[in-house]
Amino acid sequence: MDDSTSSDPQPPALRVVIACGGTGGHVFPGVATGQVLLGRGHAVSLWLSGQRSVENETLHGWSGPVFRTGARPLAWRTLPAFAMTLLRVFRELRRSRPHVLLAMGCYSSVPPVLAARLLGIPVVLHEANAVPGKALEFLSRFAHVTALSFASTADDLPNRRTVCTGMPVRTGLLGQAPLDGLAPAAGIFTVLVTGGSLGAHAVNELACEAFILLQQRGVTGMRVIHQCGPADDASLRQRYDAAGVHAEVHAFLREMGRAYASADLAVCRAGAATCAELCLCGVPALLIPLPGAVRDHQRLNAESMVRAGGAVLRVQSSLTPGALADEIAAIRSDPARRGAMRQALLALAAPEAAARLADQVEAAVGSRL
Repeated sequence: MDDSTSSDPQPPALRVVIACGGTGGHVFPGVATGQVLLGRGHAVSLWLSGQRSVENETLHGWSGPVFRTGARPLAWRTLPAFAMTLLRVFRELRRSRPHVLLAMGCYSSVPPVLAARLLGIPVVLHEANAVPGKALEFLSRFAHVTALSFASTADDLPNRRTVCTGMPVRTGLLGQAPLDGLAPAAGIFTVLVTGGSLGAHAVNELACEAFILLQQRGVTGMRVIHQCGPADDASLRQRYDAAGVHAEVHAFLREMGRAYASADLAVCRAGAATCAELCLCGVPALLIPLPGAVRDHQRLNAESMVRAGGAVLRVQSSLTPGALADEIAAIRSDPARRGAMRQALLALAAPEAAARLADQVEAAVGSRL
């Protein structure tokens, strides 16, 4: 018997477009899923809005082509620009004729999804947060399926086809060595502060003042890794140095896997990507959700981690540097609590999320090939 006739035929390669952009939280999961699809032999093009410099930072390690759509947040004054972007995207999709479009939510997804709909290209959506954004809620009516990070989000998308894949996270986070000079050591407590890829001024201020207070109280053995965004970089460096706080300040930190491996605690916002990465790496967290986030999605993201026992949630409007310093000191003094938080987060992690989302992309066109 000829063995060649008994093996299963390889599925034909797909041409896939992944539309994402705006923030790292909307680019990282697209890149992670794109890398899975590239590894499966598909041709993948990443489409970014191109409106924010942080998008370039998040592309570190991406080997596929990139197309910049020029998409902007929707408002009355941007309607002419939106129309031009839609036309540009339509022409590019008609030229390249991908088999499927994966859109990661956010305003940058709107022109590609509408253009794909006009051209009969199947669409897969992914919602990162616990509550769907307005753009995704609108676009979900055009999607073959909407993939979710949180199973409960399906309740907000009635009469839509949904599947819970989890939140894809950037590759290479696990198994990393700590940052140079920040290996775990007895009596040393390391805190990672991050407001996301763009930074968060309010978190930067609260955290900096809290660590200065701890220094003034005579707390020793404290180290800080602070990703702050470019605007606060110089100021934080100067203030930490003047106060004698052992702090590494980064406008943008590419080696997040090494930062997580160095940290005993994270003080951060509660964007979906950050929450998923904390779970994957098992880093206990003190979460300060962004006030005024669309549909309060960061608070809802944080509450899922709090319910599991892996995080503490504090409201920014009522949080003072002194109270934050007290919270950090309390978590530091309770290793058993930190260990329980870590195990709770690891139980929430979805390490196969990118592969599951890639499966949905393939399935969306499986019957058409």
